Amino acid sequence: MPHSASNRRADVLGVHSLDHFSLTVPDLAQAQKFYTSFGLDVRNARSGFDLHTTGHKHRWGTFREGPQKKLNHLSFGAFADDMPAFRERLERLGIALVSAPAGSDGAGLWFRDFDGALVEIRAAEKSSPDAKATTNNIVAPAGVAAMPLRDAAPFIRPRRMSHALVFTSDVAKAIDFYMGALGLGLSDTAGDGIAFLHGLHGSDHHLVAFAKSDATGFHHCSWDVESFNDVGQGAMQMADAGHIAGWGLGRHVLGSNYFHYVRDPWGSYCEYSHDIDYVPINSTWKSGAHAPENGFYMWGPMPPEDFAMNYESPSNSLTRDLVSSEPG
Repeated sequence: MPHSASNRRADVLGVHSLDHFSLTVPDLAQAQKFYTSFGLDVRNARSGFDLHTTGHKHRWGTFREGPQKKLNHLSFGAFADDMPAFRERLERLGIALVSAPAGSDGAGLWFRDFDGALVEIRAAEKSSPDAKATTNNIVAPAGVAAMPLRDAAPFIRPRRMSHALVFTSDVAKAIDFYMGALGLGLSDTAGDGIAFLHGLHGSDHHLVAFAKSDATGFHHCSWDVESFNDVGQGAMQMADAGHIAGWGLGRHVLGSNYFHYVRDPWGSYCEYSHDIDYVPINSTWKSGAHAPENGFYMWGPMPPEDFAMNYESPSNSLTRDLVSSEPG
């Protein structure tokens, strides 16, 4: 589908969106309950389920059942008329195409990054936002109650996926690979432990981030909500559903978003996010290399000790099994 100059840059070849992620989990029913409680639209699909947001036609995630939680692949969206150029770029870089995995439509360009993680570039409509997300942080006037009674509180339903954070063995190599092959832009780094990348056709501060580990894996998916209150209300919504473990309420430094993370039954997280920084299509974001203490969070409670642990790493197999045994 053609796109106007208002939501694409003609001078760069780059993916425009993180189209979706794919996970294997040990218990589909448990996962469906978790994501439904979070406020997402869970739709049955062949051999698993897909994640949507209410009122949005886009598929943000796919889930299949297997022996343990595992990141299957990341799929990035590109403009259809850029696909031949991406094929040529991958060939020029010596990146071999591989067969599409079982269950996929097989329509995209499939390859593996330097860690062996499976990646797709597919022709897709732009799902990353074309402008900074709107907010609804209403201040009630004098004489009017700002909050409803608790039993009348609205059910929080995120508007869209904002980003995903995945583990990599080498953050510097991930920056080079994903900027070089996919045409992403570097937003910021914090030490050698984490990097944030954005889309050059306009996107949030990061549509994908990479954190250092000894193996690949999935850390969290982040979901945009329209108000600061929705972040806290979402956390309470999940606590009422029995999902208390997590981290928040707080505010990040890099990206600047308000956050609350809820831990899933397998040690990764779902994040309620509000008011993240935006990189417009007509500007160049000045990336910074920051000290770790300046790149995590501005305020909030101390994070859990295992917040940055990769439960997909073979070295954490014992801890992963303990997490998997927790009730969902």
